[in-house]
Amino acid sequence: MSEERQTGREDRLAQGDGSVEIEAPASIADTVAAGAAAATADAPAPDAIVAVEARPSGRARLTRWWSTASPNLRGSAYMMAALLVYAVMVGAIKHVGGVIPLVQILLIRQIVMSLVLLGVSRGGLRPMLRTRRPGLQIVRSILTLTAMLCGFTAVIQIPLAQATAIGFSQVLFVTIAAVIVLKEVVDARRWIATVIGFVGVLVMLKPSGDGLDAFALLAVAGALLNAGITVSVRMLAATERTDTILIWQGMVMIAALAIPSWLWWVPPDATQWFWLIVLSLFGTAGQWLITRAYQVGEAAALAPLDFSRLLLASFTGFVFFAEIPELSTWIGAGIVVGATLYTIRKNARTLPREPATP
Repeated sequence: MSEERQTGREDRLAQGDGSVEIEAPASIADTVAAGAAAATADAPAPDAIVAVEARPSGRARLTRWWSTASPNLRGSAYMMAALLVYAVMVGAIKHVGGVIPLVQILLIRQIVMSLVLLGVSRGGLRPMLRTRRPGLQIVRSILTLTAMLCGFTAVIQIPLAQATAIGFSQVLFVTIAAVIVLKEVVDARRWIATVIGFVGVLVMLKPSGDGLDAFALLAVAGALLNAGITVSVRMLAATERTDTILIWQGMVMIAALAIPSWLWWVPPDATQWFWLIVLSLFGTAGQWLITRAYQVGEAAALAPLDFSRLLLASFTGFVFFAEIPELSTWIGAGIVVGATLYTIRKNARTLPREPATP
């Protein structure tokens, strides 16, 4: 537009009837008026400018919120997302676990997870395998395999809500380990939230003198091992990438499960293959999210959020497996929800610290 403002004839050729006849020079007033009109036509309205500057996009607002959120709040977001996708995975495992051996399910899950990681990696396999603590990587992977065998066996054999509720004993183990091993500072309010949440679990379990069956004890063992996994992830967070932790887990578990799966292999049909792929993909997403959650946030701060898994388990058991939770389950769930909401609010006010290695 600056060249048209300098020459009145060029402005008329751009806006007139296209004639090339020589015309009288335009007056200065005409030139200024034409240029002003063109500039006004091209420029956005003042109200639009104000609206654009005052109303950033939803993605920009979300990015700004995420960048200013405390590490514990971001860890809470990762944790809640992980619980949602894990609910789908656990439901699928319970669905096919009565026909397909668990070792076979876990092998297929780990193969799919490893292929996904290799597909999305930005440097290939070699950078992912680079680790400063191979011994701890192997120990964590063995803990993960054992915890899955114990926990998923309980999920298949006993009601989903019961298995999930028993698994919440992990919270106490994690909180204690966070203080003893990780030297994390746990304030009184966070201890109270953890204890209250566990009280809600006890209400649902209705402990009595009859004891627990073998599958329920496997659920407790799985909870203890999961606490060890949580602590090991925290120990690896300072030097290891998330995809490095997961690819080491995949290699160790595939090596350990290959022979048992070959011995007890059951050929899946088309429907079973569908659910095996679904649980593998959702399990991969959940594994990444929960690993990232404990890399970003403090273990003791995130542990009470795991209580929300009970609501998802109760819903899944009722809708897909006709398992009707008892009144005690709903009473305990109300206590759990209160503890979880308080924990999220507490995490939002936690002072930020140095971010973990991505």
